[in-house]
Amino acid sequence: MRNRRAALAAIAGAASLALTLSACGQSGEGGSDDKGGDVKGATIGIAMPTKSSERWITDGANVVKDLQAKGYKTKLVFGEDDPDQQVSQIENLITQGVKALIVAAIDNKSLNNVLQQAADAKIPVISYDRLILGTKNVDYYASFDNEKVGRLQATYLVDKLGLASGKGPFNIELFAGSNDDNNTKYFFGGAMKVLQPYIDSKKLVVKSGQTELTKVTTLRWDGATAQKRMEDILTSTYTSGRVDAVLSPYDGISIGILAALKSDGYGTKAKPLPVISGQDAELASVKSIIAGQQSMTVYKDLRKLAKVATDMVDASLHGKKPEINDTKSYDNGTKIVPAYLLQPVSVDKTNYEKELVQGGYYTADQLK
Repeated sequence: MRNRRAALAAIAGAASLALTLSACGQSGEGGSDDKGGDVKGATIGIAMPTKSSERWITDGANVVKDLQAKGYKTKLVFGEDDPDQQVSQIENLITQGVKALIVAAIDNKSLNNVLQQAADAKIPVISYDRLILGTKNVDYYASFDNEKVGRLQATYLVDKLGLASGKGPFNIELFAGSNDDNNTKYFFGGAMKVLQPYIDSKKLVVKSGQTELTKVTTLRWDGATAQKRMEDILTSTYTSGRVDAVLSPYDGISIGILAALKSDGYGTKAKPLPVISGQDAELASVKSIIAGQQSMTVYKDLRKLAKVATDMVDASLHGKKPEINDTKSYDNGTKIVPAYLLQPVSVDKTNYEKELVQGGYYTADQLK
């Protein structure tokens, strides 16, 4: 009997280690199937878009950690930016008997059929950071104030250029996120509310002429795609004059833009880098900010987002109403999805230590 107990303890230890590895992004799955009806120890499915972005690895790890702290098992999968793969993964999670789903959609319109399967199985669905569109089978939405993200980015550009005090004109180029991500229109819309008056008054000039959202999106938020577009703009439009500012919606895109600019001779005393925005406070971009290259990023504390999503799952499985603070903004085309929105923070060289280091998001050594 004692040997059997020891063996069971060893198995439990191995399972715990596997869950830890999953939380660190080293494994696609954690936990085990939950076949019981009781929510205690239930398995929660977590579908994240890709491991190619630091932020989604962090999100997955945070959600796993918080769910496990509440006594749940977890299954974490990454769709690698393939909508069909994500649909298949969610189908498998439903088949395996998960009791709730947390989904950060790759393509916000591709999940209708699989989420109907979730509804038929009475599985609550939390839309994580990216609103899922066109289906009634989304229970809650956990995100940040996405329009404010865009406003913070644009306001920073305006302030650094001195536009409010009458300086200008300046040349600016505009970039937006992926056209299949609902957040893209909120980020871009928030930014353009700030920038459009200066474009109208000719204090800001989009020399490429590319100002419509459909012309400036970056599929899958891909840095290499953004780099290629920036290179094309520099070649076709800036044989004379210089880029003074770039609206970039995300740190990975900012890195691609910076690579294109440096290849064109920017980053010297004679040809300084433009003011460049970003989002997500990814480690490489924070280091770039410290080095004086990328100008700013919008910090979204992913630890808080994971907690909101976890609390939504926990409340839903216990028959309670999760805490929400927005019941009007997020219409997915079929219903207004009740949401909890967190507040983003503008971070640059002047306040990264206070916000990121003192706040415990990064250590000082990580930023060296």
